[in-house]
Amino acid sequence: MPKSPTVARWELLLRLNQWKTAQQIDVKTAAKALNITTNHWHQLMSDRRALTDENFRALLKLFGIAATENEERQLLEALRIDARERGWWMDFSALFDADTLRLFGLEHGAKSVQSYEGLIVPGLLQTVDYARAIMDSDIARIRPVDADLYIEARMKRQERLGGDDPLDLTALIHEAALHQLTGSKEVALGQLRHLTAIGRTDTVDIRIVPFSATVRPILSGSPFHIIHFASPMLPSLAWHESVATRGIIEDVSRVRELRILFDRQLDLALSPEDSLTLIEQVADRIA
Repeated sequence: MPKSPTVARWELLLRLNQWKTAQQIDVKTAAKALNITTNHWHQLMSDRRALTDENFRALLKLFGIAATENEERQLLEALRIDARERGWWMDFSALFDADTLRLFGLEHGAKSVQSYEGLIVPGLLQTVDYARAIMDSDIARIRPVDADLYIEARMKRQERLGGDDPLDLTALIHEAALHQLTGSKEVALGQLRHLTAIGRTDTVDIRIVPFSATVRPILSGSPFHIIHFASPMLPSLAWHESVATRGIIEDVSRVRELRILFDRQLDLALSPEDSLTLIEQVADRIA
């Protein structure tokens, strides 16, 4: 899968903290070894401050791995190199907040994503015209002058669905999203045709929750995405949006709850083939 500075930096910090814990080094001792304050240390380990070359060398020395060419040192140094690269999402740093930029970085380096949308097609599956129609209706949050940049960022995200090692995506979409004539009949039809095409690829699984489902949409339709990673060091994270809040969820118990909700709703969804058949039927009626 593509290398992501965001994911590499996260794994690097987790591994460094693991070394500190395994060797029973307290925060004061670690901070002293780096010649920094304890507050500075906490900022480094929470990715709120840059880890300098001097800091990194001091940590390797503190953990006793600075002078040995072992596998762990090579892994840490490789992560360090990847973490210092610039992700494409940083080209949009003036447009998105820090949490959203981190989401893009995590998504870029993920192995798989489970996405739930109650009322619209997920961003990773939107056509350009559909995305523009969504943004036109969200004028309170997105200025028309910025729409092209938002769409460009969305299309960059979708590049992870292709390539040599594509992202595995399971998208739960409520049937209501299929019938909504977002933008126009032509825009809606183009979006549905796109879903049926991409839904037949090996790594995209589109599942429609039908009107006949006996349980109401998850969280009253609030979208969320569960992000999984290849490295066993990295736990799954989630992104949740509602009218009042939005952001990354790292708490293990909350992520587990979302995974349970997703699985329960997945049980109510149509099979992959029946989902695509329903999309085609709705598209034919619109056409």
